[in-house]
Amino acid sequence: MTKLTDTQAIILSAASQRDGHIALPLPDSLRGGAAAKVIGAMLAKGFLEEVDANMRNGEPVWRETGDGHGVTLVATDTGLAAIGIETGSAEVKPTTDAAPKTRTPREGTKQATLIAMLRAPDGATIAEIMTATGWQSHTVRGAMSGALKKKLGLEVTSEKVEDRGRVYKLPAA
Repeated sequence: MTKLTDTQAIILSAASQRDGHIALPLPDSLRGGAAAKVIGAMLAKGFLEEVDANMRNGEPVWRETGDGHGVTLVATDTGLAAIGIETGSAEVKPTTDAAPKTRTPREGTKQATLIAMLRAPDGATIAEIMTATGWQSHTVRGAMSGALKKKLGLEVTSEKVEDRGRVYKLPAA
């Protein structure tokens, strides 16, 4: 099953209960730029699609096209499958969470310097990394936990070394 945010799940769940699977109105807590961002992501993933609104029947309008017509949002079969609702379509292929996109750092950046220092046989201390990159200690720690661990999926280890303090290392590539 596809991983959805709470807001996406609420929107799709509400749409599944409406005639024509119309996703509007959105939750009251979702307004302005936040609504546009959430809907944009759902359109990109294929959970929602924009269709011409039948304004005579009072369908809610997501946006106006400028020529007197409106567009509404409808949950797709993919969107409904993402919340576990089977549809009659045989073409439904729910998206699955594949492995995260592999990110590779550019050469010559401070992040590349950090990775090289951590891959050295002796590893590196926070102070050594600060000197090499010009970063402050909290930035070094943030880069290790955010960029290296979460985004790049690297396993940073640390150990207390006598005379050096805490030393951080990455396994050799």
